[in-house]
Amino acid sequence: MSAPAALDTALLDQAVGDLKEHAKAWTETALPERIALLERMLPRISDGAAAMVADAAEAKGYPPTSEWAAEDWISAPWALAQTISAYLHVLRRLAAGHAPLDAKAVRSHEDRTVVDVFPVTLSDRLLLNGFTAQVWTLPGTTREQALARAAGEYRGRPGEGAVSLVLGAGNIAAITPLDILHKLYAEGEVVLAKMNPVNDYLRPHFEKVFSEFVDRGFVRFVDGGASEGAYLTGHEGVDSIHVTGSDRTHDAIVWGSDEQAEQRKQDDTPLNDKPFTSELGGVSPCIVTPGPWSDADFRFQAEHIVTSKLNNSGHNCVATQILVVPREWDGTQKLLAEVRKVLRELPPRPDYYPGAAARVGKVTAAHPQAETLGIDDSCRVLVPEIEGLDDVMLTDEVFASALGVVRLPGEDAPQFLRAATEFANDKLPGTLGATLLVHPRTERAHRAAVDEAIAALRYGTLGVNCWSAFGFLLGYTPWGAFPGHTRQEIGSGIGFVHNAFMLEDVEKTVLRAPFAPSPRGLFTGSPSLSPRPPYYVTNRTGRTTMERLTAYTTAPKATRLPGIFASALRG
Repeated sequence: MSAPAALDTALLDQAVGDLKEHAKAWTETALPERIALLERMLPRISDGAAAMVADAAEAKGYPPTSEWAAEDWISAPWALAQTISAYLHVLRRLAAGHAPLDAKAVRSHEDRTVVDVFPVTLSDRLLLNGFTAQVWTLPGTTREQALARAAGEYRGRPGEGAVSLVLGAGNIAAITPLDILHKLYAEGEVVLAKMNPVNDYLRPHFEKVFSEFVDRGFVRFVDGGASEGAYLTGHEGVDSIHVTGSDRTHDAIVWGSDEQAEQRKQDDTPLNDKPFTSELGGVSPCIVTPGPWSDADFRFQAEHIVTSKLNNSGHNCVATQILVVPREWDGTQKLLAEVRKVLRELPPRPDYYPGAAARVGKVTAAHPQAETLGIDDSCRVLVPEIEGLDDVMLTDEVFASALGVVRLPGEDAPQFLRAATEFANDKLPGTLGATLLVHPRTERAHRAAVDEAIAALRYGTLGVNCWSAFGFLLGYTPWGAFPGHTRQEIGSGIGFVHNAFMLEDVEKTVLRAPFAPSPRGLFTGSPSLSPRPPYYVTNRTGRTTMERLTAYTTAPKATRLPGIFASALRG
């Protein structure tokens, strides 16, 4: 591809050339050495974790000692260490001559196969007690196929020495390094990672963490904006592309941005036809099932909902944008009252991502009745009732701290769940993630209706009493849009990343978490040892808990567990 006149491409060309030269060496790197490379990353993560968090906090507008910085421990060093640990678990099984999956974790379910992918280790069961994750395969996939096709990179179907371009995201620190790991370890490709200008301050941290890969020519990092990205996507030395961003970014790469782009799209004659995977966001719902909620349940789930909105100031591809509630349930007003309280009580923080103010302004302009609940420079907007299907909250991803409420009919839980499932599937753009809140007693009383909703909701990750974003963090769980999008109708993207078991034929991940924290979960029917999760924005000790958990994940020692539990219980 020819470069714009003002663009100096020498460093970009050199990076691609270095990777091309060493691509075959990566495919020939033996499994024990691949394992050793991952093992040696963990101490480097530990050594640089505090500095990485400090830089992220400063860029987002608060000190690293703020409780808001818990999210930076979670979504940067801990997520990276957790995912590396997941890959290590699977690769060590392979190195010992075992299958990647325990056969007991794989079972047939109606017309598909279900794989239990979390918890895996004793530490998982202790530290995230009550949290589970299942991967559902595409209908028609047999148990034998799921077992045989897992970890193909290490079982007779290795990569072919390709160079992958990863266009990094600007919002969550761990996105770029986790995409790099997936390309290296699941697909066998070397990686050129172009940093996003919003968080390119992370590049030095990533280069230290991946230093051995950089030294061997397996990974390169470059900076730049749209011009550099456009040049690299068309570079003859780049074999595949992965992007986290928007559908507009995808379409500009594949179809171009000139007056002929739309015609190319209609004719399916792309400017760029390289293998392309993507994670592109959408409008994510949180569906609230009516049930016998206590006052404590309303408060806890309000904290959950607000977390799914205000984590990272709402600059998440699966931030809850639409709260789907029952119109006839007397609990709806109680829940919204608690949501308002939590929004008001939290300390201020800015919407830091470029364009956020304009996007929130578009919402408030369309909704004069919108409630502004933040203080100082925190713009927290609640639209308490959305009616028209052409509403901006239902058509556009706000990617900021605005939450809308849609009230649907349904005299009981089954009727409401059918209406909510149809609304989410057919009216909201995007299929990346959704959250379903349901009281355990409601689920037991209406098992068939809840199972039907879980099966029918078309999302790549569905969290049951668990914000879907948690699936991004675990490493074992595939992360991506529900299958079925095409390059002409890209939606939330194509393909899955993370996925440490390297499963194929994935349809969705179903997460579950306790409906209530310990010890109250004993009385709601969701017993567990887990207190308020450290990722809740209301957790009083989340930053300390996650700092200690990161230290444990990078170097597991039993002596570190009491400090984690002590901090978590005070949260």
